[in-house]
Parts: sequence; structure tokens; C-alpha cells
Amino acid sequence: MNILICDDDKEIANAIEVYLRNEGYGIFKAYDGIEALDVIRKEEIHLVLMDIMMPRLDGMRTTMKIREEKNIPIIMLSAKSEDYDKITGLNIGADDYITKPFNPLELIARVKSQLRRYVNLGSMEKKTGVFKSGGLMVDDEAKTVTLDGEQVLVTPIEYGILKLLTENAGKVFSMDQIYEAVWNEPSYNPENTVAVHIRRIREKIEINPKEPRYLKVVWGIGYKIEKLS
Repeated sequence: MNILICDDDKEIANAIEVYLRNEGYGIFKAYDGIEALDVIRKEEIHLVLMDIMMPRLDGMRTTMKIREEKNIPIIMLSAKSEDYDKITGLNIGADDYITKPFNPLELIARVKSQLRRYVNLGSMEKKTGVFKSGGLMVDDEAKTVTLDGEQVLVTPIEYGILKLLTENAGKVFSMDQIYEAVWNEPSYNPENTVAVHIRRIREKIEINPKEPRYLKVVWGIGYKIEKLS
């Protein structure tokens, strides 16, 4: 599988390349957002490691442009640790976030987790059913989400959340339960991460995200997909 490393710090990009090549991944590198978009247009890329602060076109704007056409996993890299940057990155389409300096083993684990989820989203091998609530349908055979017959473009994380909730329509899941089921790792303060993805899903499936028909919050408990006929 091919990974694009986009970071204007060439020493960091080269170090990440060594870690990931040792895991057997094909590596492409770019040093700003414009170069990254050019690589994505020309090559088959399965995951992007995206630095935030870069010249010409920064990581935030580059992520937004990628999300206009592709649902490949994007992990943001930044020297900033403030929640604002993390939430902003997730809001505009990133799937995960890691702060520099990072442990190489953590980076590799996050890459593998996102790629595993992306492969499962595109896999046709496991046929587990079609889950519906009203006009919302999650087809786990085709790995697609449709609303009133129109396909909704979702990221692997968004698909995982929708599948979990729609398969169990009417059942309330806490943020910890959603995080552990979808991210497949123990939860640690998952509130911001889960809430941002829920907000993005609502923007895609609800006519009025502030008055959702499908994806409801149960205050103090968690979220559910309303069970509709």
C-alpha cells in the first residue's frame, strides 16, 4: 500500500519514510500542499500523513481539497498540541491526529489502524447485511451509505460510526463505546474526537443538523440512530 508523507521538514519526512518502508509500505513525499495534491492526482495513494504548517498551501486547506474527491485516511501531524488544532483538523476531514514529537511505534500503529479500516471499507469479502432506518441505508456488502437513494460520501471513520449505530438502531452508545468499537482501541478522553465526527456525519445525512431526524443525542448518555420504518 502507498502512503504519502507531506511535510516541509525534510528531515522529519525522511525519518518517517524509513519507519514506514521498514513496514513494507510504498512511500511518496511532498513538501507542501500543492505538491501533495499533484501526487494524489498521479498516483494511487491509500493514506496521507499531513503536516499542518507548510508553505504555499497548508495542511488544513490541502485536507479540505482532498476531501472534495477522496475518502482516503488522513492523519494530521503538528507540533501544536492544543485541542483547537485537533478539533479543527477533524472538522475539515482528517481521520486522526498525532502531535510531534511522536513515538515511531505509535505512528506505525495509527497508520496500520487507519489502513485496516480503509481496506475493510472497500472490501467485498465479508457480506454482513444491509441496515436501514427510514431513508438512511448502510450497505455493508457494498460498503456504501445512501440517503433516500443518493450515495453519501463518507470517510472510513464515519462509515464505522454509521454502521455501528444503524445496525443497532434505537440503541444508545456512549462516546467510550463508540470510540472503542470504531477505533478498535481503548478510549481516553474521546469526547472531542467522537463529537467532531458525529457533527460531520450530521452535516451529510441531516436536512437540518441542528434538528436531526436520524442521528440523535441522548443527553448525558451518548448517541443513537433513531429507529424509523
